[in-house]
Amino acid sequence: MTNSFLDQIETGFRDIALKAGAVIMEVYARPDFEARSKADDSPVTEADEAADALIRAELTKLFPEIAVVTEELSESHSIQAERFIIVDPLDGTKEFVKRRGDFTVNLALVENGVPLRGVVYAPAKERLFYTRADGSSVEEAGPFTDTPGALTPLKVSQPDNDALLVVASKSHRDAATDAYINQYAVKDSKSAGSSLKFCLVAAGEADFYPRLGRTMEWDTAAGHAVVLGAGGQVLRFDDHTALRYGKPGYENPFFLVTAPGVALKPAG
Repeated sequence: MTNSFLDQIETGFRDIALKAGAVIMEVYARPDFEARSKADDSPVTEADEAADALIRAELTKLFPEIAVVTEELSESHSIQAERFIIVDPLDGTKEFVKRRGDFTVNLALVENGVPLRGVVYAPAKERLFYTRADGSSVEEAGPFTDTPGALTPLKVSQPDNDALLVVASKSHRDAATDAYINQYAVKDSKSAGSSLKFCLVAAGEADFYPRLGRTMEWDTAAGHAVVLGAGGQVLRFDDHTALRYGKPGYENPFFLVTAPGVALKPAG
């Protein structure tokens, strides 16, 4: 990949995420909005669909040669490519519907199974995380304009295995997750929605995020890229090998997001 292409990915992803976030917040500000259930019983709103249409149009203009896989376009789920962009236009729709603010816009560039670059934008929380052209991860300070604001480099924590900081899903935490977490010496545990959990690990605000539940690649790729750029790891739960992308059907196994140094327990 050339430097000019990576520069274009950084600036293009940032710009698209901010535009999509603005569309989402227009819907979020209304007293009511349309929400319905998809075939898998997950919710979808007009904000998901409007953001998806905007993102696909912008990506087509900027990167017409790169395949795009997006949650809301089911025909894209059969795409198989060594290089592709994967999109979740509104991750955390349950949080959006409940007006809890923990929802994000997610775009990632995947090559040979690895999410190399990504952006995670939480418009209601005014937090913007992304990988730069050089592969490092940053959080940008708002207000967000055409010109990037102050950038804070992201670096995962140096964990203390006798006092771990754990983050888990706000909407999908279950007994199996709690049982796994209880194997560790936990100083503090917090809940968060959407791909923000990845960003909390990337920022050193948590040491560890276990996910024992169904996710799709569009849920995780952007956050995964941000974690990698901050020096972290995203590993399969079963064998602690790196989580890979471009799998048939784009479904993930259980996984662990972790700072190096966390003494991981076996899957059991």
